[in-house]
Amino acid sequence: MRDLMELSGSAAYKKILDNLYDGVCFINRDKKIVYWNKGAEALTGFASDEAVGTRCGDSVSLIAEKRGINLSVDFCPISELESGADFSEREVYIHHKDGHLVPVLARAISLRDAGGEVIGAVQIFSENLSKNAAIQRIEELQRLALVDPLTGLANRRYAEINLRAKLDEMKRYGWQLGVLFADIDHFKRINDEYGHEAGDRVLKIVAKTFTHDVRSFDVAARWGGEEFLIVIESVTKNQLVAVAEKLRILVEQSSIPTDAGVIHPTISVGATIASPEDEQNSLLKRVDRLMYESKTTGRNRVTAD
Repeated sequence: MRDLMELSGSAAYKKILDNLYDGVCFINRDKKIVYWNKGAEALTGFASDEAVGTRCGDSVSLIAEKRGINLSVDFCPISELESGADFSEREVYIHHKDGHLVPVLARAISLRDAGGEVIGAVQIFSENLSKNAAIQRIEELQRLALVDPLTGLANRRYAEINLRAKLDEMKRYGWQLGVLFADIDHFKRINDEYGHEAGDRVLKIVAKTFTHDVRSFDVAARWGGEEFLIVIESVTKNQLVAVAEKLRILVEQSSIPTDAGVIHPTISVGATIASPEDEQNSLLKRVDRLMYESKTTGRNRVTAD
């Protein structure tokens, strides 16, 4: 016991251990934490003075990945190492002070006295980067499932989900709902004359215009190709047309320099207010028809019903 306490209190060792990124703690034979380094604080959220003096599992608990049991109770390093092993390693989750679980690789090394008796253990836990990477990848895939990768706008799937929800709210609470449907004019010609890279830049410029100039709780989405849908809450017809005109003018005033010349994109827009009788399909058909009317009557204009 004295050897373990001297080791944990050594200034030289403490300086080294405190500068490790890995979490390191010393546990005595009574299963009490006697040392807790800065890495452990960072990984768990528990400060040294909150952990030192507590029994294994009182403040920080480890949850076995597959079995879902409290590792600190059933698999405390001391209990496991007393069986004869000098080293153990497990992939587990650690309870952060804030409540969430952090995937870690937990390793335990026995500390023995001159007679070979276990007097404690060093437990090292490091962030399980491979597992974190997998979790981040899942989150990324979930995000990409609802986001258009080129423009960063919501994609069609999300737009449909959002529009359906907003229609339900309108019918339930009587809130007015406006929809804009925009199409980039002569987009095929832009691709043919300036190249597909320039066409992508046009899509991004239009998307940024929509992102910067609609309210945070409204939704702008890339519907497909060069088409965009914008769902606007709590809006009158006059306000909806004003928003559509503002977006049209801002796009018209943008410019994209290329080796083949400067592109000045424009959009044709349809604008409509949803009615209580509307379903998603009827609303989309109407706003699409209005956008097409803008196309056939000269482009670069807004048509509202």
